[in-house]
Amino acid sequence: MSEITKKKLDKIKSSVLSRSLSMAKLSFSAGAGIASQGITGLFKSKEQKSSEWNTFLSQQAAQFSKEVGELKGSIMKAGQMLSMYGEYFFPPEVNHFFKTLQQDSPALKWEAIEPLVIQYLGQEKMNELEINKEPLACASMGQVHRAKIKSTQQEIVLKIQYPNVDLAIDSDLKAVKSFILFLKILPKDLDLDSIFLEIKTMLTQESDYEHEAEKTTLFYQRLSNDPRFIVPKVYPEYSNKKILATSFESGLRLDSEVIQSLSQERRNKLAKNFLDLYYKELFDWKELQTDPHAGNYKIRLSAQGNDQWVLYDFGATRAYSEVFLKTYHGMIKGALYHDQNLFRNSAKKLNLIFDHDDKDLLHLFESFCFQTVEPFMEADDPRQLGPMDKQGNYDWKNTDLPKRLSAKVMEILKKHTVRTPPKELLFLDRKTGGVFIIVSMLKANMNSRDILLKYLEKV
Repeated sequence: MSEITKKKLDKIKSSVLSRSLSMAKLSFSAGAGIASQGITGLFKSKEQKSSEWNTFLSQQAAQFSKEVGELKGSIMKAGQMLSMYGEYFFPPEVNHFFKTLQQDSPALKWEAIEPLVIQYLGQEKMNELEINKEPLACASMGQVHRAKIKSTQQEIVLKIQYPNVDLAIDSDLKAVKSFILFLKILPKDLDLDSIFLEIKTMLTQESDYEHEAEKTTLFYQRLSNDPRFIVPKVYPEYSNKKILATSFESGLRLDSEVIQSLSQERRNKLAKNFLDLYYKELFDWKELQTDPHAGNYKIRLSAQGNDQWVLYDFGATRAYSEVFLKTYHGMIKGALYHDQNLFRNSAKKLNLIFDHDDKDLLHLFESFCFQTVEPFMEADDPRQLGPMDKQGNYDWKNTDLPKRLSAKVMEILKKHTVRTPPKELLFLDRKTGGVFIIVSMLKANMNSRDILLKYLEKV
């Protein structure tokens, strides 16, 4: 959920026709721009053409961001999800604006939300609540309002789904895909079908708040005896497929001045606990909350220094098969211990590499994957290129690892045909990248190796 922008919408375009017309308008504008580029580009140098094209793409992305931000629903969410691949496939100007879709999300006015609450809950149930008309947070599929159960004075939050977002998923994804193909900004060999199928599966799941209630309750039970984490309690009497009621759980944003000014020791402790939860999901539970952006977490401070993570939003929770994860774990272990045979055999089982692959491609792919485990290497590992001291403490904030990884991917793309990765990796990669960002936001400088080894010993 993003922070609330000052602008609020009177309504969103909820019909398939109105949403399709909005995307058609974007395509028409893009087409006119492309035609203009073709004419004006006749007399330009190669460098000028490139600059003009990048400017054009930036303008189109800005228009896309503005229009989609007001449409809400799966069009907006698809743009956010596509930004996961954007580092590798989109021009930087385009991906920048796809990423802003997670931040620039205007809320609906209360006058537009109130009828939905009545529709979803019924007037009698709504009368039992005292609802704050100002939204607490908003996103692509719905927005959150604080409320109070009048009979008990219990403070809760209501996550209210925008109208008809579940009905527009198919048409929205077709529109986004057509727009992207129209701009011709992706490598021709990239298989969009499998990517969009996975996005559709997750969007369908995220639009079902009964499913989210089930997963929230599951994580609530799993972590009920772990004082490091707080999961909101679900109130089923005020929840259904379109509305989700949970306990209000306060906390501070990760980027708040208070959290950022905590001692290094406390920030390291928070980061270690967060990593431990990630690996517990990946190795023990085999089920991950795959939407780890900063808005889904807050910190509740303790005077004794036993600070807690407040965990929100379990709509994107995804389970993985034992077979898939066992092989994926093998890749991690092979990369960390520089076990080339274990790594390559595991990667082949996942169809990431093949026996007939070019030796240069195998080397580049292996080099990329080995770099990803850099924060968990030993200090004297000859592959270690990051900011790590002799005690094995890795500086997560000041590393250039993401930049080096992106450069490695670009090298692969320039030299070799693009290969669409297994669909299971789409949201798993989002989780891994998000975890790195969260830990770096805490400016952690710590030895993280033992946390991972504790779980790798089970492989």
